[in-house]
Amino acid sequence: MSRQAGLPAMDALEPAAVWRFFAEIAATPRPSKQEERIRAYVRAEAKERGLKVREDQVGNLVIEAPASPGCERAPITVLQGHLDMVCEKNADVPHDFERDPVPLVVDEDSESGEIVVRAKGTTLGADNGIGVAMGLVAATSPEVVHGPLEILLTVDEEMGMTGAGFLKSDSFRGRRLINLDSEEDDAVYIGCAGGGDVNLSWVFERSPIVEGAEICQVGVTGLRGGHSGGDIQENRGNAIKLLARAIQHGGCEGLRIVDIGGGNKRNAIPREASAVVAGPAGTCEALTTAAKEVCEVAACELPSETPAIKVKPVTGHKPTAAISIQDTRKLLAALTALPHGVLEMHPQIAGLVQTSNNVATITAEPTEGEASLYVEVGCLSRSSVDSRMEATRDQILSVGQLAGAAVEKGHSYPGWEPRMDSALLGTCRDVYARLFNEQPRVLAIHAGLECGIIGQRVGEVDMVSFGPRIEGAHSPEERVYVVSVQKTWKYLMAVLAELAKA
Repeated sequence: MSRQAGLPAMDALEPAAVWRFFAEIAATPRPSKQEERIRAYVRAEAKERGLKVREDQVGNLVIEAPASPGCERAPITVLQGHLDMVCEKNADVPHDFERDPVPLVVDEDSESGEIVVRAKGTTLGADNGIGVAMGLVAATSPEVVHGPLEILLTVDEEMGMTGAGFLKSDSFRGRRLINLDSEEDDAVYIGCAGGGDVNLSWVFERSPIVEGAEICQVGVTGLRGGHSGGDIQENRGNAIKLLARAIQHGGCEGLRIVDIGGGNKRNAIPREASAVVAGPAGTCEALTTAAKEVCEVAACELPSETPAIKVKPVTGHKPTAAISIQDTRKLLAALTALPHGVLEMHPQIAGLVQTSNNVATITAEPTEGEASLYVEVGCLSRSSVDSRMEATRDQILSVGQLAGAAVEKGHSYPGWEPRMDSALLGTCRDVYARLFNEQPRVLAIHAGLECGIIGQRVGEVDMVSFGPRIEGAHSPEERVYVVSVQKTWKYLMAVLAELAKA
C-alpha cells in the first residue's frame, strides 16, 4: 500500500481494529452476487472468537455476540451492513474485481487537506466495507460495552438489495436495528426512497456496410459518475446521454451504428460511453466538429467535471455490418427522450429529491449468427412515493414502446417511511448531543437503504442509519475520511453502551 511522504501508514490509523478489519475486507474480492470469499472470511473471523454464525439460503449472515458482563438483560440490538461492493474503475486501470484486492492509499483530500483512504482508480468499497468492519469490531472487541448483539450482513445489496429481500420474520431476533450504510457523520437517517429497474431492448437487423464508408469511434470520458441516489441532485453528467447528443448533433445523413456501450451498474451514473458508427464520406469530420461543440457546451453545464468527447477513425480490421439508418435514428431518439436526473423535489422536506431516474447502462451484442444486434438499455428509477416511482417507470416504458423496444419493469424495492417517534432515534439524538454538543441532522435520503425491505420482510423493527463521511461512492473518486471514521466509531460505541442500560 503506497502513501505520500508524511502521511500515516494504514496500520497506524485509528481506530486500529476497525481499519484492520477494513483492510482485510478490501483485500477480499466481493462483487455483488459473488460474495463467497467475503462470507468465508467473516465466518472464519467470528468462529475463531467463539461466536455463533447463521447463514440463510442466499448467503446472508447473522453473527450472535453475547452481552458484555452485566448487560445481559438489555434487548438485542442488530447492527446491519452489506458484504458486496460496487465495482467501478477507470478504463485505463487494469484491475480485476473478481480476483484482485483493492489497493488502499492513505492520501490528502485535494480541497480540505483532510486525511482520507482511497483506492487507485477504482471504487474503494468503504460503501459498505467500513460499516461491516465496525460491526465486526463491535461484536469481537472486549472494549465495546453492549447488550446482546446480532450482526446482520446481507449479500447483493448493490444489485437490487436481493439479499435483504430473502429475509424472514425469524431471520434475526432483535427488534431495534442500526444500519451502518450512511455516508454523513453528522446525520441520523430515518427514511429512504424506493427503487425499481426498467429495461428496454431491441433486436436490430444488420446489413453490410457499403464500400468506401467511413467508420469512426465516438467516446465520452472525463465525467465524475457517482451514486445515482446520493449524487443525483448534483446534476452530474451522464455519458450515455452525452454520447447520443454528440452523435445527433453531427447531423450526419446515412449514419449507422455498428456498436454502442456505456455505464456498468444500475446505481452508478455512467462516466464513460462509446459507439462505433459508419457513414458516408465526411462522417468523421462532421462528428469531430459536433463533438467539439457539444463538449464545449457540456463543460459549461458541468463545471465540476472535465468532459471529453473524442472521435477517431477505425483503421485496420474494420467491421463489415451495421444496423440500418432508420434503426440508428430510432435508438438515438430513444436515448435522447429517456428522462435522466432529478424529476421531482420533495414537497415537504427541503432539499430532498423525491423522484429521479438514472439512464444507467447500454450494451450491444451480436445475436447468434451475427445477423442482428441485440441492444439493451437499463434504467433505475427512485422515489420516496411509490406511485411517483411507478409513474416514472411507466414514462420510460412509453418511450421504449414509441421507439419499438421490448419493455419490462424489473426488480423493485420499497422505501423506508420516516418515524419521528422512534425510541431508537431518541437515544441516538441524546447520545450525539452529549458527545458533540449539538443535535444531529435527522434526515431521509434519496438513495436506497435496506431498511425499507427489512421492514417489509421482517415486520415491525425500530431502525436508524448512520455512518462515517464517504464521498464519491460508486465511482473511482470514492474516499472515506479518517477523522470521520474515528468520530462515527466513538458515536457507535456510546450508542451501544447507552442501549445496554435498557
